[in-house]
Formats: sequence, C-alpha cells, structure tokens
Amino acid sequence: MSDLLLNRRTLLRAAVAATAGVVAGPAILRGLPAAAASLPFVADYRSNVTANLTAETNAAVRVLSGMQRVWRTGATWDTGTVLDPATLHASMRYVTRVTKTRTRAQADRAFVQDRQHQSYAAIAGLGALAAPYKSIAQAVTGITTAPATTPATKIDDAVPAGAPAGSALGAGSPDSPLGQVVTLVNTVRGPYASGNPSKAAYQYPRPWRMTAGSEVVDTGAVDAFGYPVYDSPVQVVPTLLRQRSTTPADDGGFPSGHTNAFHLAALAFAYAIPERFQQLVTAAFDLSDTRIVAGMHSPVDVIGGRILATALAAATLADPANGALKAAARRQAIDVLLPAAGKGPDEYADRRANRRIVEPRLTYGLPRTGRRDAPMVVPQGAEVLLETLFPYLSPAQRREVLRTTAVPSGYPLLDGPELWGRLDLFAAADGYGAFDHDVTVTMDVAGTWRNDITGRGRLVKRGTGTLTLTGATTYRGGTLLQAGTLVAATLGTGDVTVTGGTLQPAGTLRVHGDYRQRGGALTGRLDVAGHAELGGTLALTAATPATVLTARRVTGRFAHVTAPAGYRADVTYGRTRVTARLCRA
Repeated sequence: MSDLLLNRRTLLRAAVAATAGVVAGPAILRGLPAAAASLPFVADYRSNVTANLTAETNAAVRVLSGMQRVWRTGATWDTGTVLDPATLHASMRYVTRVTKTRTRAQADRAFVQDRQHQSYAAIAGLGALAAPYKSIAQAVTGITTAPATTPATKIDDAVPAGAPAGSALGAGSPDSPLGQVVTLVNTVRGPYASGNPSKAAYQYPRPWRMTAGSEVVDTGAVDAFGYPVYDSPVQVVPTLLRQRSTTPADDGGFPSGHTNAFHLAALAFAYAIPERFQQLVTAAFDLSDTRIVAGMHSPVDVIGGRILATALAAATLADPANGALKAAARRQAIDVLLPAAGKGPDEYADRRANRRIVEPRLTYGLPRTGRRDAPMVVPQGAEVLLETLFPYLSPAQRREVLRTTAVPSGYPLLDGPELWGRLDLFAAADGYGAFDHDVTVTMDVAGTWRNDITGRGRLVKRGTGTLTLTGATTYRGGTLLQAGTLVAATLGTGDVTVTGGTLQPAGTLRVHGDYRQRGGALTGRLDVAGHAELGGTLALTAATPATVLTARRVTGRFAHVTAPAGYRADVTYGRTRVTARLCRA
C-alpha cells in the first residue's frame, strides 16, 4: 500500500472529523484543570486505578498526555483520528519494516518475552549475578523456548514441574534469602503500576489492527483462528497468533503493558543493585523492543510504556511508605547477592554496545515535530532513581545529572507533562553532562563519570574516595582538588588547583589554564598551557615518564618527592619543564 494512499486516507479521515465536529472520545483527554496539572505525578500515582480513566482523575493518563498531540481518541476504539501524521506514520512504517525483516531467532525470542513473566526476564540485566540471583531468590519460569508452530491455545507462564519447593515466578520468592529484593520488585510493580487504565483511556489500536497510516481497517473477514482480519502490513509472529486478544475495545496498544513491566522490574532491580544499573536499563530497552519485533506494538506504544514505567518507578521508590523496604533490599543485595557473583555469561557487558541498544530507542527515530529549544525541567521525585547509584550526590545534584543528560525537546510523546519521557537514565548513569553551576562533590567511595562535560561551572572534589572522569571535558570554571583522588585525562578549559588529595593523570593530563599545587600529590604527567606553581608532593611510579610537567612558566618546587621502593628520585626543575629520573637506591 503506497504512502500516497495512506496519506489520502488520513487526510480524508481528518477532514471528515473536522466536518462532523467530532467530539473526541469519552471526555477523557480534554483540557486539564489547573489543580490537576499542578499535582506532581509522584504525589498522585495511587490514582492510577481502573476506576479512573481521565487525565483529570488519573495521574498515569495525565503523564502520558503527550499522546494527545498525535492522536485524538474516538468515541469507540476504531474511530480515533490521526493528529500528527509524521509521527504516527513513521511509527507504523518502523514496525512494518521490522516485522517483515525479522529472523526466526528474533521471532522465537519475541514469543518467549511475550509469554514469560516480565520480572523474570529483567533478571538478564544482572549478567554474572543472574544465575546466583535466580538460585538464591528461587526465581523460575516455565517459558524458555518458542514452539515450532502456532500453539492450539493460549499459553501462560507457570512454575515448571520439578522446580524446587518454594520456587516462584517473576522476581522470585519473598520468603527467600533475597526476599526483600523480590518484595521491592513486586512493590514497584504493585497495584498502582498497571498500564491498563491508560490503554482504556487512549484506545490507540495495536499495529496489526491498522494500516501503515495508523488507521483501523477491518475487512470483515476472519482468519483460520477465528480472529478478525485487518488490512494491516504488520506481521505478528506466527506462534503468537492465538495469544492475541479478540476484544479490541479492551486491548489498546498505547502504552505497551509489557514495556511498562520490563522497565518497572529493571528499575527496581537497579535500585537494589546499582552495580548493574546501566546494564539493567539496557535490558529493559532490549526486552521492550521485542514487542515491536512481535508485531504486538509500535514504537509509539513502547515509548509510552517506558515513560509510564519511569514515572511509576520513581513514585513508588519516593513514597515514604517504602523507605524501610528500599533500605532492606539494598542491604540484602550487598550482603547476600554481591558475594555470590559468578563468572556466568553477560550479554550486557559491553557499555558501547549497550549504548547502541538504548540510544536509538529513546525516540525510535520518530520526527521532532515540536519545539526544539524547550528547557528540561526534571520531574519532581525523579532523582530517587539515582539514589543508590550516586549516594554521594545530594538530591539536587542528582536532579542536575538528570537534567544535563536529558533527551532534547521536540518529540511530542517525550514532551508530555513533567517531561518524564526526556529522561535518559542510561546517560545519567555516566554522571553529569554539564556543570552549569559550580559542583562540589564529597565522596568517600569510588565513582566514574563517563560523559563529556560542558558548562561554565567549576568542579570541587572533596572526600576520601576516587572520582574518575573519562569523557572529553570542556567545562570552563576550573577544578579544585581538596581531598581524595581525581583521575582524568582532561579537566575542562580552566585552571586546576590541588590543595589536598591526589591528582592522577590518565596518560598526559592537559591543563588549559594555570596549574597550582599547594598541597596534595601529583602522580603522572601534566602539560600545562599556562603557569605552573608547584608545591605539595610529586609521587613517582615506575611508569612515570621522564618529563613530569611542561608549562609556559614553572615556579616553585615540590615540597616532597616520593619514589617506588628501592629507588631514589633525581628531579630537575627548568624554566618550562620538570624532569625526573629514578635511580636504584
């Protein structure tokens, strides 16, 4: 079916709707009262129940109302109207292409993830910890492979025969030695975490019920399984044909329920086990994509599921009622799970490969049809998602991390109320994206920030821990090291001052301004564009190059020089450089 015909159909439907003065849908998504609009999601998430199906009464419906910019809900499931053809056509073209080009292995995986408990599937993000987790938490599944042909009946996950006593589906048994982690996952996926009220509110059909122009086209015929036939280019995985619903009015596509569940479980695990935060986020994106491969959902649906889950996970974790549970789950993960780490397979071990999974699926390449210069305002409570990952940052600092790593504006679904859709948790796990203000970090643990960091602010490092910067930093406010260890290959474009702690260059550290060392230690080589004022300690290692420091001008000397055991140091100070030679003692 050509795009021209699809566009003509869409324009015709839109024209008819305008002529008839269509009154969109049950009154679900009309103008939002100021009182409802001002109530943050985290304070109102318990309104997400099936009795509430309007944006005024349900925080989940409200937080997803970026959908209103692209789709007008009709009076019935099959009478909605396309408002943003560019976005919805692109979404349908994507799922059409994917379902026509998928491999048998991809189809089989899509079947497994469709039928398997989503909390169990998310365990894959634990990598080498996955096997010990399943064993200790007594987590099992009855869905591990896809059938060769279309099953005769519906299939649901169940505890397999022969599983040890006490085994449980999903995250595992609440009575296991990891029961607090299991309970945290179950709580995040609790009674207020369903996507069904939003499905009922938006009534956006699944892709296999529509043409590539996002219109419902029922041929009036039925297939060999007794299902209505739709004039759709989307090919559902054959083994899933009998797993589909036969009641389209109760089977909306937006948001994807599986996607919501994958992300909810992954974020709950990530809170308890932040050592695997980025990998778990990647797993959620990867698993959610199988919904498109299956032909069950479109990119619009999957994006909606992720937005909803991000907000719901934050709200549940920020709820004071869950404070003790959060702490207990984290402690249990430290005491029970981490010591059991094995050497099993880890499909999410490669960070760069993980980024290639996540980055395109933040938007699925849908067009930016909205305002492109809108500022990012982090939703209230979102900072809790990084609470265990960055325990050394304040809530305000975690909000800055989220703000400076967010997706740009202009994507209508992501630009919905509170901007939950613009959060990029994968990028946020790599620390600040900019120092727009001075940043003072006091840390007594080790941490790595991998992002490129821009901005006008200054970095001040305190605490006994080690901060490693691996990105290309261009922040302009300078760097002050007061305590602990700072490892970096670049430190912005300003001055660098060391009054305590250890500055450890990764290779040759280029200082674009002046360098002042009034205490602390330098270990490694500096290339200073400006003036180098020396003091403190020079700590030489066997790997220290002969030229320790170059600068436009060098003044002062190191107060102390240390050498590896069995060696003495011979240090020479010149007008523009410092050299060192290690000699056997």
